[in-house]
Amino acid sequence: MIIAGATGLVGRELLRGLLDDPAVDHVHVVGRRAPPGASPKLTAHVVDFAALPPLPPADELYLALGTTIKVAGSQAAFRAIDHDANLAVAKAALASGAKRVGLVSAMGADSKSRIFYSRVKGELEDELTELPFEGLVIARPSLLVGARAELGQPSRPGEEWGGALNRIIGFLIPSNYKPIHARDVADALLATVPSIAGKRILLSGAMRRSPT
Repeated sequence: MIIAGATGLVGRELLRGLLDDPAVDHVHVVGRRAPPGASPKLTAHVVDFAALPPLPPADELYLALGTTIKVAGSQAAFRAIDHDANLAVAKAALASGAKRVGLVSAMGADSKSRIFYSRVKGELEDELTELPFEGLVIARPSLLVGARAELGQPSRPGEEWGGALNRIIGFLIPSNYKPIHARDVADALLATVPSIAGKRILLSGAMRRSPT
């Protein structure tokens, strides 16, 4: 198993799930820094995504690299992480024998969108679809819920407003648009990727288990 972005909100939950799974022998984490904690099942690879080394053999790949334009500092820096780094890891994992991949994308991802964020997410989805993986699962969560402060990440006002709105009028919000916990997104990918053949897109309504 390979995870890119294991220090992020969903990536941390993916790592937890894989390390807790007795059927998983080893997990390789690829990132700009190693995740906290240690496990005999875990190997961290601190890399430069612009010059990736060959990756270890693995059947499954989970892509959870992501940021915001505000945190990245520019559209170009955002694209370098959310598109370029994820795509580079996918190609390297494919070359090492990966057969199935799970991607953390975003609601509204569309390569033809006028919104830069959504367009970049959609372009990555399209390019992953063209790669010869046996299976591809794309998770398109709505607003994510999770403890960003524990990860040293700044809060995101949109997520806070979305959570507050959901508490007040959540019964009026369609399931796919309600905030979703990062753990639910990770668990949905972990349940779907190992047996996927072809392509599947998961929206929040299909992934949600925990109350938000």
